[in-house]
Amino acid sequence: MPIQKVDRIWMDGELVAWDEARVHILTHSLHYGSGVFEGIRAYSTSQGPAVFRLTDHIHRLFDSAKVYLIDIPFTPDQLIEAVKETVRVNNLDACYIRPLVYLGYGEMGLNPLPCPTNVSIAVWPWGTYLGEEGIRRGVRTKISTWQRHDPNAVPVAAKGTGMYANSSMAKVEALKAGYDEAILLSPQGYVSECTGENLFIVKHGRILTPPVSAGALEGITQKSVTTIARDLGYEVAEANLLRTDLYLAEEAFLTGTAAEVVPIRSVDDREIGDPGPITRSIQDSYFAAVRGEIDRYKDWNEYVRA
Repeated sequence: MPIQKVDRIWMDGELVAWDEARVHILTHSLHYGSGVFEGIRAYSTSQGPAVFRLTDHIHRLFDSAKVYLIDIPFTPDQLIEAVKETVRVNNLDACYIRPLVYLGYGEMGLNPLPCPTNVSIAVWPWGTYLGEEGIRRGVRTKISTWQRHDPNAVPVAAKGTGMYANSSMAKVEALKAGYDEAILLSPQGYVSECTGENLFIVKHGRILTPPVSAGALEGITQKSVTTIARDLGYEVAEANLLRTDLYLAEEAFLTGTAAEVVPIRSVDDREIGDPGPITRSIQDSYFAAVRGEIDRYKDWNEYVRA
């Protein structure tokens, strides 16, 4: 999906023109994938644009940086305000937000410690990642031949830039085979996650999601959906899942900031079918929550304008 150009990007404390947001060709992270990032969304609400769970996202960004031994030269509060400022200055009611912490120009080689640390925040209008048809009718998925990382090979608890080469390979494989999305298994053979989303299934009326020990990133949308589902009266648990659990699921859906809440229609051509009632009820509540329409979740909405 093409990026829609806006006016300004925040870079190391300054708002620069979109076309001037450049880095040197010898930027360390370009060569070695040594960076961390977040994906965040702002939604249009009755009180103006609100960033969904902004503080939680920024704290996860700092956690990822800690895992990578990257010192961010700003405080969490500074980056929270920088996100709001960047949305405001671009006059956007709703948008996708990409904070990026990367190692810059000045050092080359596999030792990243001497490199300068840079931070940028870009925002732009972006529809749901897997398309409106996916939201309505669900997506076709396949189990990837590419495994999710072993947590002792790279730190799956961190949202690191270079790690997503794994997800990209799985995504391309799925698309070229005629599917919408891929599902990765852990080295132990358990269901881990999709290429950029967490996964849930409904089995015997219970909602199950893979644990972080299966290599899944601990998702902020995943946490939100878990809370919503329990508040709706459903039982939610973490469980190791086999691919056959997906084949035999009563319902299945995936969650992520970019994708939001998307039903899964099929896995490896085993039909799950139209979105079921549990998926629909969670989906409806989630979209109401991000628009600031449910009082019990009002703390999740961080408004751009005072």
